[in-house]
Amino acid sequence: MTAAAGGRAAVRGLEPGRRAAVVIHEWQRCMVDPAVSSIPSLAAHAAGRGATENINALTVAARAAGVPVFWSTIEPRADRVGTTGSCLLLASLRKGAVAAGSDLAALHPELVTAESDIWIRRVHGLTPFHQTELEAYLRDLGVRTVVLGGVSTDVGVPGGALEAVNRGFSVVVPEDCTAGSSPETHDFVVRNQLRLLAAVTDSASVIEALRDAGPPATESAAT
Repeated sequence: MTAAAGGRAAVRGLEPGRRAAVVIHEWQRCMVDPAVSSIPSLAAHAAGRGATENINALTVAARAAGVPVFWSTIEPRADRVGTTGSCLLLASLRKGAVAAGSDLAALHPELVTAESDIWIRRVHGLTPFHQTELEAYLRDLGVRTVVLGGVSTDVGVPGGALEAVNRGFSVVVPEDCTAGSSPETHDFVVRNQLRLLAAVTDSASVIEALRDAGPPATESAAT
């Protein structure tokens, strides 16, 4: 980040006139709801840092600024066709109870969504761009910067950031809107990997940058 007018810290990639979108990856019950998560340590980290509340604050501000909000979810078919156990994580998913339409696949119950939000659902893969229409949506909306949150900082968030960068998008990660399998793993990845791919900041700084950026040049909504 660099200094901005009034002594505030400007967020690289969220300069005025630069079109952004918010993408929240896998903030689903099966991942981050402590009551049912298959990864308790991940859910505990998410809950302990108030990340759900931070995501709500971020998405509310994004909508108010005309910035599109995307929810990226993993929703295998009940018969698991298309979900290949090509790694340990996907093999666990294939054997688990998460399926499209199930309570486990739903977003965290405390998340606030809106009709204008866009869902990116997939049956396979670990990242939001894999075999989805996300890039097509972003191109159509004129997006140049992806504000990426969600889980996990072990795999999905750095993977999504890398995919976005490879496609020519800049990436901003509000670190307090993410979580990892443990605080130690999270901190290591943020310090040593994510900072090579994205502007790492916090939700309050992103919210301020979105407010300062002004209205977008074009507006679109889809569900």
